[in-house]
Amino acid sequence: MADCTTAVHLEMRDSYAVDYEEGPFADWRRGFRHDPADRDSWWRPWLGLIAETVGRGAIVRRARVVSEPVSEYTRFLYDGTFTNVAAGEQVRWLPRRHASNIALPGNDFWLFDGEWVQWNHFAGDGSSVGEEITNDPTSAKLCAQAFDAVWAHAIPHGEYKI
Repeated sequence: MADCTTAVHLEMRDSYAVDYEEGPFADWRRGFRHDPADRDSWWRPWLGLIAETVGRGAIVRRARVVSEPVSEYTRFLYDGTFTNVAAGEQVRWLPRRHASNIALPGNDFWLFDGEWVQWNHFAGDGSSVGEEITNDPTSAKLCAQAFDAVWAHAIPHGEYKI
């Protein structure tokens, strides 16, 4: 992401069981919430990378296609999304019922500069089974079109209410 000018991320799962999120999700379930006023308590390296990327003029956008009513995990993501926004990421939410006529790839992805796709692969239980990176023009075009269609119909984070 250090040299890209655009990075878009499409997330389409209602639950992720990634190892590094088990602790924060469990804490959230017990009632922990980040204090937006205490930035030092929630700022982390990923947010620093986003802030640096946006600071040099790149555009970073994330769209989430979600089922409604939302899953508990989606509520967890929603509650923490203010950190992404604070770092400079633009985030939108699309209720899945509004995505029925959008051609979506089978996997979540990052698309960098409209050319490089990083597919994120998950097992049925939501655990990561790795990533795959390609600069295949057909894949990049599919991802760009899917993301643009989702983005056009999605609701900005500040306006989306659970």
